[in-house]
Amino acid sequence: MEERNVNRYDFDSEYASAGLTLNQYIARTFGWMFLGLMVTFVLAAALAVTGTVFYLFAIPGIQYILLIAELAVVLIMSHNIQNRSVGVTRMLFTLYAIINGMVFSFYFVVYEMANLIFIFGLTALFFGGFALYGRFAKADLSKLGPLLIGGLIFLVIASLLSMFVIQFTALERIICMVGIVVFLCFTAYDTQKIKANYEYFYGNEEILQKASIFSALQLYLDFINLFLYLLRFLGKNSRR
Repeated sequence: MEERNVNRYDFDSEYASAGLTLNQYIARTFGWMFLGLMVTFVLAAALAVTGTVFYLFAIPGIQYILLIAELAVVLIMSHNIQNRSVGVTRMLFTLYAIINGMVFSFYFVVYEMANLIFIFGLTALFFGGFALYGRFAKADLSKLGPLLIGGLIFLVIASLLSMFVIQFTALERIICMVGIVVFLCFTAYDTQKIKANYEYFYGNEEILQKASIFSALQLYLDFINLFLYLLRFLGKNSRR
């Protein structure tokens, strides 16, 4: 999604074609994010409860297959979005949520259900707070972009290094804390980008709808990554 100036934060007039206010547009975007999360977690729980997860992960190389599928869907969604229909964009988002549900079924086996519910609630609390900040902040959060990218690079490199460490070391705790901070900031950053998209694509209903789905995907990824880092940091002792 193209970056742009987001200095005008009072853009709250009605959208010409769809009749949506900024608040309604943001609510619909978060609605899509919530739908994606529900698809992921309900599917993951169903696969775990029925025992299907054991058959799924018995498939040779399934972890790599799912990882490649996730990356492929994200790349397709982010490429040439202007020339893709709204229906296909929504389908790709739902497909990503389904694939991720298969991945997450593993966590429903490794961790206690009560622990997962607690971490999910904690994630929702932190995510909601920073999303509200991104919605109403007067500061231009787009300036955080380079720092957040740098944080992602650190997380990738540090995670690769931690793969050679068997125990839950201080390095992994640092990685988790940095990951939590990075994705909390991404939450505020991506929420403010919704406001920018609303203003930038004002008058083009189709593009505005596709931008909403893409923003929902970004917020979905923020939530999922925040959940995983909190789970690693707080749920380590709850493994079966």
